[in-house]
Amino acid sequence: MSKAPHPAYVVSMTNLHTTAASLATDGKGILAADESINTMSARLAKVGVEGTATNRRDYRELLLSTLGLSKWVAGIILCDETLRQHTADGTPFPQRATALGIQSGIKVDIGTTALPFSDGEVVTQGLDGLAERLAEYRELGATFAKWRAVLQAGASTRACWANAHALARYAALCQDAGLVPIVEPEVLMDGGHPIEACQATTAAILSATFAELDQAGVDPAGLVLKPNMVIAGTAATSQSNSEDVARCTVQVLRDKVPAQVPSIAFLSGGQSNERACANLGEINRQASQVGVPWRLTFSFGRALVDDALRTWAGQPGQVAEAQQALSDNCARASAAAQGLDEGAV
Repeated sequence: MSKAPHPAYVVSMTNLHTTAASLATDGKGILAADESINTMSARLAKVGVEGTATNRRDYRELLLSTLGLSKWVAGIILCDETLRQHTADGTPFPQRATALGIQSGIKVDIGTTALPFSDGEVVTQGLDGLAERLAEYRELGATFAKWRAVLQAGASTRACWANAHALARYAALCQDAGLVPIVEPEVLMDGGHPIEACQATTAAILSATFAELDQAGVDPAGLVLKPNMVIAGTAATSQSNSEDVARCTVQVLRDKVPAQVPSIAFLSGGQSNERACANLGEINRQASQVGVPWRLTFSFGRALVDDALRTWAGQPGQVAEAQQALSDNCARASAAAQGLDEGAV
């Protein structure tokens, strides 16, 4: 006869359920601002801004301090550097986010490494010492975390299961530490593959991921799934329209994602804001027709912030215009998360 769970565990899981559900309510989504120091510095350099810690902080403060951001964004994913930084007035980033009604998340993987005995495939790393890091991040104010697995369309079974296993170990450590895990298995848009290839690989990685999550004891009601949309490769001869993207995406989700998962927050994967939102809106409309148990929302990075970054370009006088660009993109994404036409919210 199995023992009843400890009361503290029950309370902890209840808190995780509440947090996971709150990250996708009322058309809200998650803003991904978790680029590594090197990646963020390179993006700053492209718009003529030196990649210093101060400039990285100023850019992310610009995002977070956008007026009305919490109308569209429930959580913001940060990197280790930003979670430890203070805004210009001396307030720690997580405290500033909380005051604005936005939860702070933290990217915890440390990138990819070559997967042995595979043809150029990779597996994400960062499990060593993760339990200790998660405990510290929670003390710093994070309520959720993120781990990204990266696969090409047509990925091998070995790559799918290796990445699924790492995602499950990460998710279990997160829930044990009291943080909601964002589980992100991404099938990249790069390449000339048709939408059917993306659909097959997405189905394979989701199947493997939820099997491994179950084996690891992860509670699906206390996580957020962050998958790719099912879409043809960027160099494909035949590009996917929104109706096809939605049909294939909804089919895969209905086949592979447990009903207990409270929300699915799609990544943009390099799509423009307009295209990602058009696809998300159609996904929600088709999902509502067949009935699905999850909230379907967004966790976009570049699709939300690229316009703001280009507009700001390190110029203090451009902050307001940059924030307006971010607001416009967030409002469009929020409308799409509700299956509404642009401008409806």
